[in-house]
Amino acid sequence: MSRNRPTQLIFTLALLISLAGCASNDPRDPLEGLNRTVYAFNDVLDRALVKPVAQGYRAITPEPVDQGISNFFSNLNDVGSAVNNLLQFKLARAASDVGRVAINSTIGILGFIDVASQLKLEKYGEDFGQTLGYWGVGPGPYLVLPFFGPRNVRDTFGMVADSYLDPVNYAADDDWPHHWKYDIDKDWQYGLKALEVIDTRADMLGASDVLDVAAIDPYSFVRDAYLQRRDSLVNDGASAASADAGTEDAPADW
Repeated sequence: MSRNRPTQLIFTLALLISLAGCASNDPRDPLEGLNRTVYAFNDVLDRALVKPVAQGYRAITPEPVDQGISNFFSNLNDVGSAVNNLLQFKLARAASDVGRVAINSTIGILGFIDVASQLKLEKYGEDFGQTLGYWGVGPGPYLVLPFFGPRNVRDTFGMVADSYLDPVNYAADDDWPHHWKYDIDKDWQYGLKALEVIDTRADMLGASDVLDVAAIDPYSFVRDAYLQRRDSLVNDGASAASADAGTEDAPADW
């Protein structure tokens, strides 16, 4: 990953906040005018490029291969989840994440087979935005970022931090000659990142079709769904069953 990318993302965030004159009736979304413009840009890009590629990927990729690729990236995400659970002192959850990575990376053949789930090891998917929320950092205004889509200020900074926990960004092949190494490593990284985007978009094809048909105002629907889901995740609202089983949860007032 480019060392300048976190700086660029923070600069973009500062630019968005500086344009707060685009007012909204929703206090969570004071930048609605600007956000709708960025949402429209992302939607055009998705319809023109990302969605057709995802549809082609879905059409030519056998289901077992597609599932294996999704499992592979899910296994990589468990690395960051383990760190974030540690930062929240959720030790049982962190242990589960570490166990998942260890089992899926070995028995599961680099994560292509989700053996850990078959062994009933819970998957938590914690990120640094949730960690910040756990420690009392408020979400801040709702944002729609170019290419990255819906966020809030807290999750935007969390996304930057999580980029340092992504194993793909540390991929290297020391066997290549030094003058080839950088380009080859970057090709692998960019290729894996592109594959992850396409695979994720392919998994969301059904949901986006429902959104197109059912939502009167897709922008508002996505905003409300995103904010409600993030609030639930920060407060472990999606993990009530795990809490009943004895895993740690954040205090209700966090």
